[in-house]
Amino acid sequence: MSQEQVFVDWKAREEKAEQMVPMIGGLYRDRNIESSVFGRLIMKRSVIDILKAHRFARQVEGEELSVLDTYPILDTVASMDVKNVHLDVGKLAVKFRKEANGQDLEAFLREELKDAIGNEDRQGTDVVLYGFGRIGRLLARLLIERAGGGQALRLRAIVVRKGRADNDLEKRASLLRRDSVHGSFKGTIQVDEENQAIIANGNMIKVIFADSPDTIDYTQYGISNAIVVDNTGKWRDADGLALHLRATGVSRVVLTAPGKGIKNIVMGVNDSDITDEDHILSAASCTTNAITPVLKALSDKFGVENGHVETVHAYTNDQNLIDNYHKGDRRGRAAGLNMVLTETGAAKAVSKALPEMEGKLTGNAIRVPTPNVSMAILNLNLSSEATKEDLNDYLRDAALHSPLQKQIDYSNSPEAVSSDFVGSRAAGVVDSLATIANGKRCVLYVWYDNEFGYSCQVIRMIQKMAKCTLPAYPLEG
Repeated sequence: MSQEQVFVDWKAREEKAEQMVPMIGGLYRDRNIESSVFGRLIMKRSVIDILKAHRFARQVEGEELSVLDTYPILDTVASMDVKNVHLDVGKLAVKFRKEANGQDLEAFLREELKDAIGNEDRQGTDVVLYGFGRIGRLLARLLIERAGGGQALRLRAIVVRKGRADNDLEKRASLLRRDSVHGSFKGTIQVDEENQAIIANGNMIKVIFADSPDTIDYTQYGISNAIVVDNTGKWRDADGLALHLRATGVSRVVLTAPGKGIKNIVMGVNDSDITDEDHILSAASCTTNAITPVLKALSDKFGVENGHVETVHAYTNDQNLIDNYHKGDRRGRAAGLNMVLTETGAAKAVSKALPEMEGKLTGNAIRVPTPNVSMAILNLNLSSEATKEDLNDYLRDAALHSPLQKQIDYSNSPEAVSSDFVGSRAAGVVDSLATIANGKRCVLYVWYDNEFGYSCQVIRMIQKMAKCTLPAYPLEG
């Protein structure tokens, strides 16, 4: 292809992507239809983001896919009575190409989406964020991002302790507006001092100042039957977290940390354990979420006899910026200047979500001088032999087509480094080029955005509890 032909092709695809943007937005805003390309969300994305999502299909799946293939899918769905679904337009386009057998596109889609036609809307669920630190603010961003659809999850309030500054509200809004790691907030943020609220992309979020969960009456803010997400980590057991349930207007509580004596849920692995009777649940830790889906996938296919997990983890606010007293061993040393050997309970915690791993894993952690994105190194002894190609092919398929698609992602880039995974929505990303296999022994390297990827897992858990997870099409398998 000549240089001129390459440019003309690019302009044609760019123009088609520009036409897709308002269509994708309208389908989401008016009919709660999420759109993706091989798992990459394309709603509320730029033209370039949409084109890159199509490029991903070629890099990982080996499928030639462009907006010229997916635009007709969206255009046809827009004329159908479909709503409240997640559509992978990339997979639908490839499936149509391979399986249509002369069938026209509309007939093909009506057959594929027959169970989604005429879906009913549902009542929204109020969400309150108790604590507004790193995870709390990212959860706020994710909830606001999804507020334009069916509003199944509605961020109604955040609860914090009153700070010493007179402009406390403005400072909270500023931290939501700007983030040194994740960039600026995509939208507009205003401070409403009169109503003690932050208005983000048209969503009024009450800011409640309180020192204890059980003293709050949420109903006076118009909030009822709310799911409270505790981001403070102050309470880890049922007795402590039950303080939230004593507040008026709360029905359920989610802890964004490993819980003691309560169910620890890793989405994609044991979320079927969530019942209507569960009023207090834990979303486990970021590391447990990163490694458990990969371990489940391997255990299902090859079996896992035992192993060791070494976590190379970004520093966190729990560490000191410069050398100072800390109750934990070594964590008192300057986080930005040292690799800090410390403990992790993630390896043992895996068995809370995946009982078959009980007693099979040991673990340790090294905190390193980067602000975000971590890596778990899984050194495993398998029950059956596997080559590097066996493992990578299987995990790539799991990332694209299995029930663990949202949890496991896959990278085959020879130049990928930690900062490339900032903003990853997966629980963990397998670095295929680093995979080592020798008989029944293997070593896998799994990247994870310990802030954003984990927050996405928490959102998936809240959706499951609120029964508002969108059915995904096309159906796999």
